[in-house]
Amino acid sequence: MRLYGYFRSGTSHRVRIALNLKGLTYETVPVHLLKGEQRQESYLAVNPQGLVPTLEHDGTRIGQSLAIIEYLERIHPEPPLLPKDPAGQARVRALALICACDMHPLGNLRVLQYLKNVLGLDQEARDAWCRHWMATGFEALEARLAGEPETGRFCHGDAPTLADVCLVPQVVGAQRWGTDLGPYPTVRRIFDAGMALDAFVRAMPASQPDAA
Repeated sequence: MRLYGYFRSGTSHRVRIALNLKGLTYETVPVHLLKGEQRQESYLAVNPQGLVPTLEHDGTRIGQSLAIIEYLERIHPEPPLLPKDPAGQARVRALALICACDMHPLGNLRVLQYLKNVLGLDQEARDAWCRHWMATGFEALEARLAGEPETGRFCHGDAPTLADVCLVPQVVGAQRWGTDLGPYPTVRRIFDAGMALDAFVRAMPASQPDAA
């Protein structure tokens, strides 16, 4: 397996966690987003969208982190990242999508560059933008995680699932932007549970070979 990614990319971070949880070895191929390597012809030949991550495996290339993780779940089902029951699967996917659809896209690099270069927002305004959307997402996550009986040590029960794979990188991103996580004790507790596992620790941005 070969994973094209960027050490600080939250989406790449998700895939690294999933690979580690499943005990899969892979080659890291760095794509430096700040240097624009994602827009070079050599990478666009790998992923025409010009985004990370991309997974190469057995002649197949897959973009989009959740599609990659679903692929890993099919080819290496143990340990599972989705529950067996349909209701549990739906809950885990819903929690994951709060991070993947409602939070992360609003603070990724190309959005921030648009806010700066096209809309002319200064750093303070861009930071406030990120913190606002992160807080909105964490409020929803906290309400569900704190109020639903399916929550255990992790987002769904006592073993990591797709929801935790998405939540942990989102918390790491929020910390980088100075988001106040005080109002979200259940989110913080689950983050700490993840960070007690080697699979999550080894996936952290600072542990990657391309970390600056």
